[in-house]
Amino acid sequence: MTVPDIDIAIDALLAGKVRPFGPKGVPSGIDKQLQDGSLRVTTLGLAGDEQGDPRHHGGPEKAVHHYPRDHYPAWAAELAREDGVTDVLSRPGAFGENLSTRGLTEADVCIGDQFRLGSALVEVSQARQPCWKLNHRFGYAGMSRAVQQSQRTGWYYRVIEEGEVRAGDRLVLAARPYPQWSLQRLLHVLYVDRLNHAALAEMAELAPLAESWRKLARERVARREVEDMEKRLTGVIPGSLSPG
Repeated sequence: MTVPDIDIAIDALLAGKVRPFGPKGVPSGIDKQLQDGSLRVTTLGLAGDEQGDPRHHGGPEKAVHHYPRDHYPAWAAELAREDGVTDVLSRPGAFGENLSTRGLTEADVCIGDQFRLGSALVEVSQARQPCWKLNHRFGYAGMSRAVQQSQRTGWYYRVIEEGEVRAGDRLVLAARPYPQWSLQRLLHVLYVDRLNHAALAEMAELAPLAESWRKLARERVARREVEDMEKRLTGVIPGSLSPG
């Protein structure tokens, strides 16, 4: 199988320390800062990067978060109509990403894609499921839902081979075992064609897809219904008036 020629520059590397975030001061590492010099890429992510909620963020299946800078102009135009939105789009890192690039979006990337990231080898494990922290990050209560509906979510890598990376290094596609499963298609099944049982059954068998996503697909087929997403998107438990 011919591997597409994808070879782009890494414009920025970012990492963040855990600090209080949002009106309740919950621990979070979403505020990523630009990193100079070479960073170690480990199975748990970039050296120096931290997550405040290890149950839902970080770990081997979400070791490195990639968000395309290509999406920033559209977000700037759309959010200009909303009051109180903070100016986090002025630099890379608005979405808590570790990698910022131009020239690669969810339409160009497939589940299981393996990339050389500097001297490391990484594999696309899942798209991002946006959570309520983006609402506070942008100062807009509908931001997480807007990201989900736009399907401009970014994606995560697991690390196959540890190595070193610095801004300016190349991100080069090395293997594409599932060309039929672009992230764009995956997100369409997850958020639009949500009870397509044939697609969900196929999704559940995708070996490189993170197990949590495969389980979600299996449960939708078994239950014939879509899981509740409100707590993730708003931070509020359905039926409650306060964050869960």
